[in-house]
Amino acid sequence: ERVWGWPGHVIDILAVFATLFGLVTSLGLGAEQASAGLHSLFGLPADTTTKVLLIAVITLIALCSVLAGVDKGVKRLSELNLGLALLLLLFVVVAGPTALLLSGVLDNLGAYLQYLPALSNPVGREDANFSQGWTAFYWAWWISWSPFVGMFIARVSRGRTVREFLIAVLLVPSLVSVLWMSTFGGTALHQALGGLTELQQAALELKMFVMLDQLPISALSSFVAIVLVVLFFITSSDSGSLVIDTITAGGKVNAPLPQRAFWVLLEGALAVALLLGGGLVALQAMAVSTGLPFTLVLLVGCVAVIKGLLSEPRALPGGAGVLSRD
Repeated sequence: ERVWGWPGHVIDILAVFATLFGLVTSLGLGAEQASAGLHSLFGLPADTTTKVLLIAVITLIALCSVLAGVDKGVKRLSELNLGLALLLLLFVVVAGPTALLLSGVLDNLGAYLQYLPALSNPVGREDANFSQGWTAFYWAWWISWSPFVGMFIARVSRGRTVREFLIAVLLVPSLVSVLWMSTFGGTALHQALGGLTELQQAALELKMFVMLDQLPISALSSFVAIVLVVLFFITSSDSGSLVIDTITAGGKVNAPLPQRAFWVLLEGALAVALLLGGGLVALQAMAVSTGLPFTLVLLVGCVAVIKGLLSEPRALPGGAGVLSRD
């Protein structure tokens, strides 16, 4: 009942700002990488004009998806995105150092678990600038995504058991991330250790395309990679806009279409403004300033989840833990 008072309104406002600027940061970074890919593949200038046009295209497609709804818009784009990502992943595994990649998955998973505590601890480290500039940025960025990702997953998970929810939301995406990072990162490291100096010297947003250029049918794979970058941010923008719309509409999932359109267009406009105003530095600053305050809400949410898991199953018939349909 307390969520309907002023504490709930404060949390909603923080969630809207965190989600909005988390998505804006993603749009800006996506435009950086997509423009680099277009420059590498077609020779188009990777300048501000190209990035603004890319943001406009992403915003327009996301707008159409949001207006179409979850089933007709978001779901279809997500399925297309997932299919293309799987094809590109399999291509790199087959065309790259296959044996090295397959053996590296378990090695990387073990190394991640081994070095995570040390690498996530900033105390006593000599690379303080990197830790402050990127580690803190990524934490804030992911935290800013948590309101809309959590609400969107909750919306599409009604009727699922807690076990099904944990497998589909935590286990499977984590394993896919390990496979993806091991495949693309392992291929790039193999090329760099083999003497490919261009990969080491390339700008951050160009490294994936330099790596793909060393594999067969590089033009096609690079084009698919560009499409994937765009699709990933389209699906993020449309689903995030739906969640912001739901929050600002007081929980209604079928808000008026002009209201849905407003949030999508606002995301695109803010991304362009930050890109013109300060580029990557401005995007990082907004992600940190809006994401970190929401950390307090997440900590309270963690306590609420534990209390709910301990108390709610006992109130259900047979003690079954099924996510509410209401």
